[in-house]
Amino acid sequence: MSLKARLQAEIAAEGPISIADYMSRCLHDPLDGYYATCPALGERGDFITAPLVSQMFGELIGLWLIEAWRGLGAPPRVILAEAGPGDGTLMSDILRAARLAPAFLAAAELWLVETSQPLRVLQAERLTDAASRWASTLLELPSDAPLLLVANELLDCLPARQFQRTASGWGERVVGLDEQGELAFGLRPAPAMACEVPVGGVVERSPAQEAFAAELAGRLVAQGGVALLIDYGRASPGDGDTLQALARHEKVDPLAAPGAADLTVHADFPAVLAAARDAGAQAALLSQSELLHRLGIETRAAALARSAPERAPIIGRQYERLTSPDQMGELFKAVAIWTGSAPPAFEDAG
Repeated sequence: MSLKARLQAEIAAEGPISIADYMSRCLHDPLDGYYATCPALGERGDFITAPLVSQMFGELIGLWLIEAWRGLGAPPRVILAEAGPGDGTLMSDILRAARLAPAFLAAAELWLVETSQPLRVLQAERLTDAASRWASTLLELPSDAPLLLVANELLDCLPARQFQRTASGWGERVVGLDEQGELAFGLRPAPAMACEVPVGGVVERSPAQEAFAAELAGRLVAQGGVALLIDYGRASPGDGDTLQALARHEKVDPLAAPGAADLTVHADFPAVLAAARDAGAQAALLSQSELLHRLGIETRAAALARSAPERAPIIGRQYERLTSPDQMGELFKAVAIWTGSAPPAFEDAG
């Protein structure tokens, strides 16, 4: 049976499921989940991420990690981890930049936090020269050395629940069945939400995003270190349905073919920041554009254009895609979580 057929049977027998449960099944079902069977990244895949846009992104993150390590006192051993490392491109670019600091490379014990077996294969192929280790959760990472962790487009894959205000009160959006037995959105009664939205407005809450931030912050408090989370989402509280399914770079019906498309929601950065701070860490937010400009992306783009003049127009377009307000520059944001002194670029961030 397909995942869709199994979901239809389960819902018919047991009742509707939350949006969060639906996302989890579509992404991680061991038989038919998107990340368990068919994740497709890049121009020929379903979606593209910043590391796949340009090497500049990963190289600047690599230099940021080196400076963060120095800010920790250049410990002789550090856990260098990426959560949700995709096809390994970001870490490959990070390690290339890290060759400028051999002592950092010698200190770094590389870990990749990944649940998808197909992606683990791609990561191993791309990082053949690195002594990579894999973990399925943060809990499996070593805790006996400072942690330097980066995650790009991980929060948006963590499931969220949705609540909708109606004329008679609040309801939770669920996935159920229509009269023909097809998957359909519906509502079930829910407690009142402490927020002001118009009738019909949708509010998203992601306990999974908050739990990830809290667990990560707790580890940083216990073992020291710094984390950088980059994703798309809102910088201030608000309402809106952000659930989307992507296939071949196009938005598709999220109920049409469970497991065949990537499902995401916007990162809830206010909640992520609050969870990290509640766990005892410090946290701050910048737009992706602000972060990359503070790390010197203009200088790096100019250097790449000088070394390969024939590629200057392409490099210019990559720069615009990463930093322009109407592309990735403002929608994407970066959260740093740390203890002790603020990491590079975040000294005066809010």
